Amino acid sequence: MKVLITGGCGFIGVNLVEKLLQSSEDYALRVIDNLSVGKKEDLARVSSFIERGRGEAGDGHWDRLELVVGDVTEKSLALNVCKGADAVVHLAASTGVIPSVEDPEQDFASNVVGTFNYLEAARLNGIGRFVFASSGAPLGEQVPPVHEEMVPHPISPYGAGKLCGEAYCSAYHGSFGLETVVLRFGNVYGPHSKHKGSVVAKFIRHIMASEPLPIYGDGNQTRDFIYVEDLTEAILLALNRADVGGEIFQIATHREHTVAEAAEELNRLGEKYLSMRSGIVFENERRGEIRRNYSDISKARRMLGFEPRHDLKQGLEKTFRWFLEERR
Repeated sequence: MKVLITGGCGFIGVNLVEKLLQSSEDYALRVIDNLSVGKKEDLARVSSFIERGRGEAGDGHWDRLELVVGDVTEKSLALNVCKGADAVVHLAASTGVIPSVEDPEQDFASNVVGTFNYLEAARLNGIGRFVFASSGAPLGEQVPPVHEEMVPHPISPYGAGKLCGEAYCSAYHGSFGLETVVLRFGNVYGPHSKHKGSVVAKFIRHIMASEPLPIYGDGNQTRDFIYVEDLTEAILLALNRADVGGEIFQIATHREHTVAEAAEELNRLGEKYLSMRSGIVFENERRGEIRRNYSDISKARRMLGFEPRHDLKQGLEKTFRWFLEERR
């Protein structure tokens, strides 16, 4: 299977590339990334690759792993790099609620225009499957556990942009028969996340630098933390499972943990491995962030056969140890 991965040099993208290349199935992968966050070196950590020019990518030839440098907002590039693909995994995005509040126009360009460009390129190139990385943000403030039948009420530009992407996926499935699969990711953490601003990666960096852990609010806000290996398994299932075109799935663990709980567990790991512990600094809540969130994953279990294998303690320890290895 020939798979185009947008944002493939990012945290999730690198983990997905590694998983697909280790699979028993025969995958040829093309990554497109603007290298604004992820770098070529991040991709090289999991496999050697060939860097191809923008024109070369449209000649119909695919290597085991290749990289094309470019931005998802470039429509002509989207049409070119999708040539010959069997499936698209669209991970590229401006991520995070706070950056979207600070610069909603940039969020719109990346998350709405970028998604539309690749849906259209998939349609025009006759691609069969399109997997879209969404999140719980389109749902906004809801009483958890959140599920696919809830009416979305986004409270941030990021949530609104992801909701637009979900809507266009539905439209392209209904109007053109493109097998779109929307995956609403929980709070993802794990190896290859050293550049991430997400809470787990940030806390680990602060512990290793002997800096206090900043918590916005009282620490009792909850999230559904999912280890990246479990998440990439869900993407693999979404690529290959029949009869899931046009569907939306919550991809998380169906477990609710507070931010303070994650901080305490990471401090425990800091003591175990480094004899270090960080204090906690409570700061003002940030606008656009949800108070409570965890997911009902029964639909993903039923239709995709998805089952997360890591609980929070297991996943955090694997992640902490990866960061330790990176320091050496």
